[in-house]
Amino acid sequence: MKKLFTLSAIAGLALSVVAISQPKKQTANTLKVSAQESTIKWTAKKVTGEHWGNVKFSDGTVTVDGKNLTGGTFNMDMTSIDCQDLQGEYNGKLVGHLKSDDFFAVEKFKTATLKIKSLTAIAGAKAGDKTHNVTADLTIKGMTHPVSFPAQIIVSKTGVIANADFDVDRTLYDIKYGSGKFFEGLGDKAINDNFNIKVRVIAK
Repeated sequence: MKKLFTLSAIAGLALSVVAISQPKKQTANTLKVSAQESTIKWTAKKVTGEHWGNVKFSDGTVTVDGKNLTGGTFNMDMTSIDCQDLQGEYNGKLVGHLKSDDFFAVEKFKTATLKIKSLTAIAGAKAGDKTHNVTADLTIKGMTHPVSFPAQIIVSKTGVIANADFDVDRTLYDIKYGSGKFFEGLGDKAINDNFNIKVRVIAK
């Protein structure tokens, strides 16, 4: 009986040690994107110069597992698109054109969406550097295409801050106005097929 008791005690102790040695499994958390603090800046270039402006986030979420960002979905309010480098009548004309069917057709497609598909840490990234390579699906005008770009992602106890910038080929989303790829003889009225997006996301 004493021997049986001893064996039981040893087995119990072993199980306790194994349980203690097992790392605690992190629980994934979902954080909301702060639409007020997050920003999107667009820049489009043409032969004679460039224009830039902003688009607002409508909402979004990110998922965090421990200290790692594991996913995210970000919705952009295309009706909020503006231009910051023009004033008065010219500003109104450009913004109206951007909202028309020639460009983003915002009456039909009020929301654009970026959904993260995968993230890979960049080895040797230093403070202030981009920390991850991101692959995502970008949906504009109801059409979805993959985009890949490096991003700086900081996960802390208070939330997530992410910064990224990348180019988008507008012609993939049936935005062909002023594109030399589809129209000849545009001269100085030609508009670059790629436009740039700079994004800062704050989620809490």
